[in-house]
Amino acid sequence: MSTIRSLRVPFKAPLQPGDTAEATVGCRANNPDICKNNGIPEICAFEREDGICQIPSKAWKKQFERLSREGGGL
Repeated sequence: MSTIRSLRVPFKAPLQPGDTAEATVGCRANNPDICKNNGIPEICAFEREDGICQIPSKAWKKQFERLSREGGGL
């Protein structure tokens, strides 16, 4: 399992393989401690074996599209 530090990914960081408009690899919350989904099994990146956040912030879809257009990874 990944360490907590490696699961924290800056919101504006380039896309990673596995990022989608609906889920992120790691946690891209600016403050994961106050995320309403923090610690929820099978939803939170910190609780899942694969480290994928199943419910990122509402702003993530727009950021994903922006990063995709800018060639921000993948």
